[in-house]
Amino acid sequence: MRDDGLVDIEARLTDVKSRDYPLASGLRKAGEPIHDLRVCVTIDDAFTIVAINASADAVPYPGACEAIAPAYGQLLGLNLLRGFRAEVKALFAGVAGCSHLTELLGAVPTAAIQTVASFRSAADEGDTKPFQLDRCHALETRGETVRRFYPRWYRR
Repeated sequence: MRDDGLVDIEARLTDVKSRDYPLASGLRKAGEPIHDLRVCVTIDDAFTIVAINASADAVPYPGACEAIAPAYGQLLGLNLLRGFRAEVKALFAGVAGCSHLTELLGAVPTAAIQTVASFRSAADEGDTKPFQLDRCHALETRGETVRRFYPRWYRR
């Protein structure tokens, strides 16, 4: 968590081959990335995107692939917990986006939940159910994990 209370979530995809790899745009030597893509999303305490930066440091078609990265700024103001993945797919389907960046963004909500959970404890929640409960199989409020570790929120 940053000093201003915001949280940066960075997702990165690197595609490196162990042998020389021919591409239509030219040969990539073994160990040189074909893709090196990053997305940094800054969120507030409600999981709303307040800043976003997508970048493409290595791409198979230089001069073309990385040109779409600024379009991902359209995600500014979206909430990671309310329809985010569907909105990303709607905005960037097909030629409207980079398939790799679009898929990479699918992992951001989960990473954000796990990151924010590391800054909060059950004691921080007061009378409010911890936000991570009922968001995955292990933390279903009817399950054994919640009964053992979050007994207050366990439901029979």
